[in-house]
Formats: sequence, C-alpha cells, structure tokens
Amino acid sequence: MIIAFSVSPSGQPDPEGQDARNPSADGSVHDAVAAAVRVVRESGLPNRTSSMFTEIEGEWDEVMGVVKAAVDAVAPYGSRVSLVLKADIRPEHTGELDGKIERLEQALGNR
Repeated sequence: MIIAFSVSPSGQPDPEGQDARNPSADGSVHDAVAAAVRVVRESGLPNRTSSMFTEIEGEWDEVMGVVKAAVDAVAPYGSRVSLVLKADIRPEHTGELDGKIERLEQALGNR
C-alpha cells in the first residue's frame, strides 16, 4: 500500500512539556514537519516527500506505525495535531511508489 499524508501542529506547545518547542515567528511549521519526515526516512520504507505530502510504501501495519510515529514526533510542537491521509491499498503490488509515476510518464510520452 501507499500512504500519502501530511501532518502539522497547531496551537501553542505546552510550556511545561519537556519537549516543548519554540514556534517560528512567521508561523512556519518546518521544524515540526522535519521531525515527521525524519521518522519516515529512518523507517527504511520507500518514501518520497514533496512540498505538501509525504508518501510511504509498505504493508498496512508497518506504514500505519510510521504514520503514528510521525504524528507523535509532531505533537510536542503544538497543542493539537492535524493529519491528512490518503491510501492506495492494492494487495500483491510493490514498487508502486515509482511504478505509478513511470506509467504516467509513459502515457505522457516522456519515457
């Protein structure tokens, strides 16, 4: 399966929390997003990050475990966390993170 997800904190971090972070003056959440992406990359699963989503490919339990860990990594940056998730569940298929793009490029005549 492939999961495309976006995770972001909102609200102020708990000042009493041992992991409380200082929010960016311009409202940017790049440090929180970096914490989530670090979790994904350290998972060892195939992944790709764009400006708005991170995609990760693997089996249901391992992918969802990584998404949960990414949410947990973002939690110290705010009083709540927003998660947007889209899944392509296609049993018996692997390598689709790149395979889908390759088929699209072929259809466009680019490969």
